[in-house]
Amino acid sequence: MQTTDTVLMIEPIAFGYNAETAKNNYFQVEQKGSDVQEKALKEFNAFVEKLRNKGIDVITIKDTLQPHTPDSIFPNNWVSFHKDGKAVLYPMFAHNRRVERRNDILETIKSKGFTIKDIDDWSSSEANEKFLEGTGSMIFDHDNKIAYGSVSLRLDENLFREFCEKYGFSPVVFHSFQTVGGERLAIYHTNVMMCVADKFVVICLDCIDDMLERNNVIETIKNSGKEIIEITEDQMQQFAGNMLQVQNKDGEKFLVMSETAYKSLQADQISTIEKYCEIIHADLNTIEVNGGGSARCMIAEIFLPKM
Repeated sequence: MQTTDTVLMIEPIAFGYNAETAKNNYFQVEQKGSDVQEKALKEFNAFVEKLRNKGIDVITIKDTLQPHTPDSIFPNNWVSFHKDGKAVLYPMFAHNRRVERRNDILETIKSKGFTIKDIDDWSSSEANEKFLEGTGSMIFDHDNKIAYGSVSLRLDENLFREFCEKYGFSPVVFHSFQTVGGERLAIYHTNVMMCVADKFVVICLDCIDDMLERNNVIETIKNSGKEIIEITEDQMQQFAGNMLQVQNKDGEKFLVMSETAYKSLQADQISTIEKYCEIIHADLNTIEVNGGGSARCMIAEIFLPKM
């Protein structure tokens, strides 16, 4: 199943600009002022409310003041929850993000009636400077067992291929870039430039400079039976690639995105998406500017079996 009706979100209590991740996350801009956390919390709560109002089950867990984890609002990078009962823990690029991996969060998930049979911890590869940042770096087509991965400091190609072999995914490896100050620099996470839904894929093909790689991605998507909804690099910069499809308890599908992303879309792109599912969009400006991530980054899907 491509979509789930239950997600994990981490409530921020000390959110802010993370200089360590900004080294290769070119979406981040530091906002001065003491109200960044207050604004981020307001955005977070309004976003959660919108999801719940549509019948999506949102499990929220508060961050902790110590250790200080300014990016804990983006849990999908350090953990993923699978239908076979596995919770996978991932190796993280930034040292101050590694402490986001909390066993008490896994225990809370279990207390909500979910079964975690096994914890598959890949974090030891951090010692070798090899990283694979969860569903930030990998985009799963669950139904077709395909995983898309854009190579960067946050996605080691060998580690990605090893993961795919273990979990039965066919890897689609490519390189994607964004223009920063006139230079073409590697995009830090695959999930800012593409989103795989049940019947369509939103993707910035212009970010894939190598034409052989681009054509391979296009052919793979077409062969999987999904419609390609192409976005421009400018729209990608507005987080139009950072979307996630979820469903509610009645099986109704929704594409979740930020208000920034929604406003960047053209009318024909919106109508194409709405052929397949309703759009949920929320104001996440403070989180996007300071954190360099958007709606999809804030959501860790829970596919675990129920007890």
